[in-house]
Amino acid sequence: MGSLNSEPLLSLDGLADGALVEAEARLGDDSESLVIHRQGDVVRAWLNVCPHAGRRLDWAPGQFLKSREGLLVCAAHGASFELEGGQCVAGPCRGDALRAVAVEVREGQVWLVGAADA
Repeated sequence: MGSLNSEPLLSLDGLADGALVEAEARLGDDSESLVIHRQGDVVRAWLNVCPHAGRRLDWAPGQFLKSREGLLVCAAHGASFELEGGQCVAGPCRGDALRAVAVEVREGQVWLVGAADA
């Protein structure tokens, strides 16, 4: 698909288990910041936008806060999101969720689902 990345987002080897990293992705006509999380063999991605006020989740580009409980914490307002489904479990947007972006691992690389094969 021409509207999605034609290159992988990142290498799986470069994503430590439990890590939260940022990647830029082409979604339609826009370039979007994504939060990518690896849990074992599972990789999940969400738009880097808090549903509370539409601000980025990171406190500095690509630098995310993670609670002792393993929750992603919005740097702006403290909303806390679980990392399996992106649900907000505490803070001003409790009950809302991060907007998921479909990704898959192919040949050791993380791709947007539907992105053209290289």
